[in-house]
Amino acid sequence: MAGYARGGRRREILETFTRHVAQRGYDRANFGDVAAELGMSKGTIVHHFGTKDRMLAEVQETYMRRRLAEAHELLDRLPTPAERVAAFVHAGLRYSTDEPHTTVAFQREVVRLVDQPGMESARALRDSYRDLVVGVLRDGEADGSFVPGDARLRSLQMFGSLHWMWTWFDPDGRLPPEDVAAEFARTLLRGLGVEESAARAAADPGGVVAGAVDEVLAAAPAPELSASAPRPA
Repeated sequence: MAGYARGGRRREILETFTRHVAQRGYDRANFGDVAAELGMSKGTIVHHFGTKDRMLAEVQETYMRRRLAEAHELLDRLPTPAERVAAFVHAGLRYSTDEPHTTVAFQREVVRLVDQPGMESARALRDSYRDLVVGVLRDGEADGSFVPGDARLRSLQMFGSLHWMWTWFDPDGRLPPEDVAAEFARTLLRGLGVEESAARAAADPGGVVAGAVDEVLAAAPAPELSASAPRPA
């Protein structure tokens, strides 16, 4: 069945397509370029995946399934709302550093999850992740950790800052990725009303939260062959 066939080069095809989406965007990625780079026919790619839409859906579904599993693991390890919010931020920076192609491909094309046919499964996974974050924000408000506010709106603020990182983030830039994560997390927590010392402790790149993120992500197999960061076209 197209879209679910297995073969020795299937992963290679998917990774190459993902890199093209990360570098060029979905509209400019095509089977012809992927086939030419890999020295195969377009028919081979169609055999494995069916359509370009189906391939993108698989990229998005696989990405969100892994992120959701890691989020649940982090919630199990970290007891407080402040630590959990900081963990979401630290993990977001790590995804951009450790899985640049899949992360940028997801971030560039996340708008396609809104209503595009074939994206129902990826959209449901994305919504489940959002609901986890909203739940943590509401828990923090309920126990007094965070000042009262609109948890859904706050979640959008957090996702917005992370999902547009592909337009500017450079893992080899002026600040190390862990320091960028710490600054983002501390600023977000202070905005939620967390006291300065507690915010710094949760955001600390050498602290408990960052350590938990390191352990959870290290336990998951890396899906990419290359860790070189893509540059948007």
